[in-house]
Amino acid sequence: MTGRDLRLKRLFSHGKAVIVAADHGEFDGPIPGLIDLPATLAQAINPIVDGVLLSPGMIAHCAGLFTQRGGPLAVVRANWSSVYAFHWGYQEAATAPVVTVEEAIARGADIVLASLTLKTGSEERDARNVEVFSRFVTDARRFGVPILGEFFPPRSNELTPEEMHDQVRTGARILAELGADLIKTFYTHRFPDVVAGCPVPILALGAEKTPTQLQALQLAEREVRDGAQGVVFGRNALQVPDPKRFQSALCAVVREGAKAEAAAAQFGLAEA
Repeated sequence: MTGRDLRLKRLFSHGKAVIVAADHGEFDGPIPGLIDLPATLAQAINPIVDGVLLSPGMIAHCAGLFTQRGGPLAVVRANWSSVYAFHWGYQEAATAPVVTVEEAIARGADIVLASLTLKTGSEERDARNVEVFSRFVTDARRFGVPILGEFFPPRSNELTPEEMHDQVRTGARILAELGADLIKTFYTHRFPDVVAGCPVPILALGAEKTPTQLQALQLAEREVRDGAQGVVFGRNALQVPDPKRFQSALCAVVREGAKAEAAAAQFGLAEA
C-alpha cells in the first residue's frame, strides 16, 4: 500500500468525503467573512470534516487545523488560474504552477489539487493547461500523494445547463484519463451521466452561495444521490451563522444519507 492509498483511505474513511474550501483569497483577496482567515477557520472548521482546501501560503498560518488527532486532511491548491479571477473580468483561463508537489508536501499537504480548464479559445493555451496538470500527476505519483483534479469551464456563468453538462462530462473524463485520483467539479442536471463516464470518484462543489442553508443541504443531497462520492463546499459551509453546526448537518447528509430537512432540524440551523 502506497502513501497515496493511505491518504485516500483517510479521506474516504466515512464512505463519502466532506471538504471545506477556504482558498478564495488566492483569487479574490480578503472577502467578507474570510478577512482574517486563520482566526476565522479556527472558529469555523468543524474537526469532523474530512479535509480543508487552502492555498499553499496559508497552511503555515492555519496549521492548528491539522495538528489535532483525527483532524481534517490538508488539501493544497498547486496552480493558479485566471479563470477564477472573476472580479478582473479575465476570460482566457491561463494557468501557472504555484508550488511543486514536493513543495506542497513540505508545507504539509496530504492531497494536492490541480485545476484544468479547456475550451479556452486557444488550442495552444489548452495544451499548456494539460501540460501543467500532467506534470503534477507525474510528480504526485513519485511522492505518493493523491491528485484532486478540478475541472472548471471558462465563462461558466454564461453556459446553458446543457453546455455546462457537456463540458463537465467531457472534462471529468479527460482528468481521469490524464491520471487524476479524484475530481472536483460542478453538479449538472444530468450528473449521473458524468459519474458513469468517469472511473474515479467525483466530489461535487457547492458553487455559488445559496440563499439558505437548507438549499445548500438540498444541493448536497442531490449530489450524493446522483453519484458524487462527496462534496467540496466553500462559502456555503463558511458564510453561515454557525459554520460548525452547518458542517455537522452537511456531514449527516453526505455520509449518512440524511434528508436535508431532517439534518437542518436535527442540528437546529438558524435561518435554514
